[in-house]
Amino acid sequence: MTLDGVLFFPVTPFGPAGAVDPRVLAAHVEDGLAHGPGAVFAACGTGEFHALDAAEHELVVTTAVRAAAGAVPVFGGTGGALPHAVACARGAERAGADGLLVLPPYLVSGPDDGLVAYVEAVAAASGLPLVLYQRGGARFTPSAVARLARLPAVVGFKDGLGDLDLMQRIVLAVRSEVGEEFQFFNGMPTAEQTQAAYRGIGVPLYSSAAFCFAPRVSGAFHRAVATGDEAGRTRLLAEFFQPLVELRDQVPGYAVSLVKAAVRLRGPEVGGVRPPLADPSPAHLRRLRELIEVADGLV
Repeated sequence: MTLDGVLFFPVTPFGPAGAVDPRVLAAHVEDGLAHGPGAVFAACGTGEFHALDAAEHELVVTTAVRAAAGAVPVFGGTGGALPHAVACARGAERAGADGLLVLPPYLVSGPDDGLVAYVEAVAAASGLPLVLYQRGGARFTPSAVARLARLPAVVGFKDGLGDLDLMQRIVLAVRSEVGEEFQFFNGMPTAEQTQAAYRGIGVPLYSSAAFCFAPRVSGAFHRAVATGDEAGRTRLLAEFFQPLVELRDQVPGYAVSLVKAAVRLRGPEVGGVRPPLADPSPAHLRRLRELIEVADGLV
């Protein structure tokens, strides 16, 4: 499948007792769909994949699939310890997902052969297309990505390292191996901040965590980038995205917990984040509220 547009990574709501709340999740996904994303990526990084067990993961993906109702593709996250990754891949397939985002294996860093074997095992667990996510301990060489791109199941590669030299070499290696249909994604936190650079090396797609709570600004930024509106792109960066990044960088884990708090400030009671993440402090919540007001005034 070919993806385009803003990629929506919904948060995972937790109710008062701490359990996944599928009712609130369905409403959250439906609200996002009203703003025209290109795809939904459920139970991924922003959706706290790291904090979900296999049954919760399947519930989240099932809920997102039902809420999307075929309007856009739905990908489920998978990754971590290999048995858990396999269980999540199978659960996402049962849930009706259109594909999988393969997050890094747990803790350890493996050589090329180990990373390739990990992806092959996840691919064998279901019939779903895979997008690989390079981040943390999962650092792929260009030759490893080219090998994996030859697998029919592997359709995309997402970068969360920010090493543009490495990513350029990966893009060139894969293009020479399998051609133009393979898709590349910018998966840096608050990817809008780096998207112009990624687009320049052949990476047109990106995750937008901000779409969860500021979909109009997120959509405006995507249009500015796609149409070459440099003045519009720079204005949105300077007035909203860069201040958001500065706040995000105050505390580890804010790439997720700030986004969830912003959704909560908008109204849906999505609950807090699960440990080891921490919810924002009152001072940071006040600054976040200011940034939401800025976003509302920009578009």
